[in-house]
Amino acid sequence: MSADTKTLPLLSLRNLVLFPGAVMPVEIGRASSLRLIEALGGKGARVLVGTQKDADIEEPAGADLYTICVEGEVVRIVKAAENRVTAVLRGVERRRVTGFTQEKPYLLASYEPLVEVRKDPIEIDGLGMAVYDVAKQLIAISPDIPDETAQVLDQHKDPGRLGDIVAATVDLSPEERASLLVEVDVAERLRRLLVLLQRKVELIKVKQKIDSQVREEFSKHQREAVLRQKLKAIQDELGEGDDASDLDAFEEKIKAAEMPAEVEKTARKQLERLKQMAQSSAEYTVQRTYLEWLVELPWSKRTEDRLNLDEARQILDADHYDLAKVKKRILEYLAVRKLAPGKKGPILCLAGPPGVGKTSLGKSIARSLGREFIRVSLGGVRDEAEIRGHRRTYIGALPGRIIQGMRRVCSRNPVFMLDEIDKLGADFRGDPSAALLEVLDPEQNSTFSDHYLEVNFDLSDVIFVATANMLDPIPPALLDRMEVLEIPGYTREEKLEISKRHLVPKQVSEHGLDEKKIKLSDDALNTVIEQYTREAGVRNLEREIASVIRAVAVKVAESQTYDPNLSPADIADILGPQKFYSEAAERTEIPGVSTGLAWMPSGGDILFIEASAMSGKGSLILTGQLGDVMKESARAGLSWVRTHVEELGITTDFEKTDIHLHVPQGAVSKDGPSAGVAITMALVSLLTGRRVRGDVAMTGEITLRGTVLPVGGIKEKVLAAHRSGIKRVVLPDRNRKDIVDIPDTVRAELELVFVKKIDEVLDLTLETVPVVVPGPEGTTAGSEVTAQA
Repeated sequence: MSADTKTLPLLSLRNLVLFPGAVMPVEIGRASSLRLIEALGGKGARVLVGTQKDADIEEPAGADLYTICVEGEVVRIVKAAENRVTAVLRGVERRRVTGFTQEKPYLLASYEPLVEVRKDPIEIDGLGMAVYDVAKQLIAISPDIPDETAQVLDQHKDPGRLGDIVAATVDLSPEERASLLVEVDVAERLRRLLVLLQRKVELIKVKQKIDSQVREEFSKHQREAVLRQKLKAIQDELGEGDDASDLDAFEEKIKAAEMPAEVEKTARKQLERLKQMAQSSAEYTVQRTYLEWLVELPWSKRTEDRLNLDEARQILDADHYDLAKVKKRILEYLAVRKLAPGKKGPILCLAGPPGVGKTSLGKSIARSLGREFIRVSLGGVRDEAEIRGHRRTYIGALPGRIIQGMRRVCSRNPVFMLDEIDKLGADFRGDPSAALLEVLDPEQNSTFSDHYLEVNFDLSDVIFVATANMLDPIPPALLDRMEVLEIPGYTREEKLEISKRHLVPKQVSEHGLDEKKIKLSDDALNTVIEQYTREAGVRNLEREIASVIRAVAVKVAESQTYDPNLSPADIADILGPQKFYSEAAERTEIPGVSTGLAWMPSGGDILFIEASAMSGKGSLILTGQLGDVMKESARAGLSWVRTHVEELGITTDFEKTDIHLHVPQGAVSKDGPSAGVAITMALVSLLTGRRVRGDVAMTGEITLRGTVLPVGGIKEKVLAAHRSGIKRVVLPDRNRKDIVDIPDTVRAELELVFVKKIDEVLDLTLETVPVVVPGPEGTTAGSEVTAQA
């Protein structure tokens, strides 16, 4: 036994843990413990206080106790009964038991001082502050801990002692308290205690929230029950307690709806169930709402089609200029309906850039047929239940948008527009596009089943018109069910006519003016079209026209004198500096720049390809946010140029020259093979010094053998070139068939040239004489000029 080893009696506790600094009353009833208390001699005596590992052992031996215990001081001893004593003990310090010198009549243990581990004082202080804050919060919200405990915490500055006081105060299990007592690492002890405290705080918060909800719910139900009793008494007194007359009205509505036999059978069955329910029942409202949906749907209501083709044609022409394909398809449907009245409605998909009139065309189709019109926007819809509805088992369940639309329109044969069908999404709630497969299939939609109704509804007489900006996002199975009618962008002449017939009269009327107070000439409108808008549709054009008319409205409202006949100069004064101009000629003033054509969801556009050469190691640098396919086109174009250096007269040493290819507007991603021809011409122009003509644009895919392959979007690209002031457009020979869709007015103003090989493009697009610019040694190489730029 070492010099530091001492002995003291050891009092064993069940389910209790005494911490240093804590004062705790202990009720003593075991014979051995009573003898120990008698031997202590009263107040001020010292005793070791340990905790049993197993609380079920009646007379524990030394091995049944934790080896780390607390030296305690007797504060007071009170005799409670014949064989029962209450001792108030105060914990002093932790001690480590090294052995037992006596087991009868009570335990006598040898012990030594316990040195706590304090590795990082800063961490210990931080953990102590955290324990203090959480303990304060727990004391504030716990009804079981007296508020005075917070004052006790303020008296302890040492983090280790503070943790002991908190552990003794908070309601923890004996096992949790014992684990904290035997932990000699202060930081680890505080960390464990902090976790236990935070869990206690969360548990109390959750309990308080649940208690509050239960009290609110109970008081709500109690209040509703009282009010229902009073309401029933009032209704009985007034003779209005019987709901039979209201339910009889459902009988009449079921007869009037002329439902199919199966649907009528379901409706009557649900009505009988409703009659058996109490009005105060929660299911009563659900059942009644379901019956209301059934009787209010247009099972037999329909509008008669206007089968006069001349009248329908006049309505279509009055509402929209051009759009011959769509008008032709609607007139064909009317003609077939006239000959075969049982013909099912078509499923159309109007695809085109924004602002070309797809949505308004749906209203025009309904007017020309004499049908009702309903529009549902599908943009951002991600839940399959939006189409098919929710099952009635869910609270707040409703039918899908298809059935909701049919109820609003009160007709079984409307024109139903599914707007922005390409913007449908899909997530964990299902795929709405899959639900539309049944809706848009003429062979299946006669028995369309909504999850809410759970009865079949006939959609075969509905003309569905979908709209989309792009066809690629539409699933193939859904796209296959629709007849796609593409609506390309408008030409300058078409925009002029649309402005005169529709946009200007509409805006003049909306701004409270008349035709006498403002007159826009063709020159003025062309100024707005060419210099202030560049789009496939007419949406921005309408905004600019509205700006012009608002400026006149201000003058009229202020009684100013002005000339109602607006000239192009007046347009410039109102709309400010010119926003758009043809930059093709300016951009191609130096070698190495060509004008390509691109297709985008908003229509076609021109695309500049810039090439530059510099000293290097033969690398090809590609920038401008190009996609993989476009990068491959650039490499193919460079390979073709390098294999034809002799015919092209190129003397550049490619092993010592880096070539940088850039497509401006780097914020816009670009991809596809159709820029191959334009990229090749930019490279040839750069390396030969021959500039690309400023009035020429080109498109087409190139192969390593110099073959020009066909590409898509020809009409949109040609219209974009026309809008940009281009005079000659070079196209692949196998795209010759696509010019049928290009308006005659555009073809008359453009020179459309078709090529099979890239060699043919050289003389069509490049100037014959290289640019003569003095180089560092008086040379005349265009590549030197570009490299220095």
